[in-house]
Amino acid sequence: MRFDNGRQSDNVEDRRRTGFGGGGRRVGRGKIGIGTIVLALVAMYFGVDPSVVLNSGIGIVCAGTSDLPVAREAQATLAFCGHTAPLIADVGVAGLWRLQDRLPEITRFKIVIAVAGMEGALFSVLAGLVRAPVIAVPTSVGYGVAEGGRAALTSALASCAPGIVTVNIDNGFGAAAAAIKMASI
Repeated sequence: MRFDNGRQSDNVEDRRRTGFGGGGRRVGRGKIGIGTIVLALVAMYFGVDPSVVLNSGIGIVCAGTSDLPVAREAQATLAFCGHTAPLIADVGVAGLWRLQDRLPEITRFKIVIAVAGMEGALFSVLAGLVRAPVIAVPTSVGYGVAEGGRAALTSALASCAPGIVTVNIDNGFGAAAAAIKMASI
């Protein structure tokens, strides 16, 4: 898979699915949709600063582009409940430099929802690098022994990095609900 900037994804799952010359697009940094605009207008109507309403401090970090459906489920749930959450995709540990490049942005989040399949190594790596709690969402993406998400789930549950909360496989909704509850404390 290639991004808009011409860089090819290092994600093995992308290469298996699309071949080395496949097309694709990079996920933006919290694109503003119509729901966000309506929320901002309603906030301004009632005299509330829209930046307070829109900036929830929740961020979603996705290991591979094949994990995007679950990550977008969490993002849509957060948006429905009035929280915007930037989505940072394709920063899995197969190419650790991609995660390092986005780390300054990720460390600003108060809560991180991490979505990963395969062996789920992203959960432990993120929890070791950021101060925020990490909500691990294992996905059913993978092949071989990682197929079905059980390896990623076990990895999330057995992590030695402190501050990881784990939801069930492909449960983007549950991760968003947990993040909303954490944000309201």
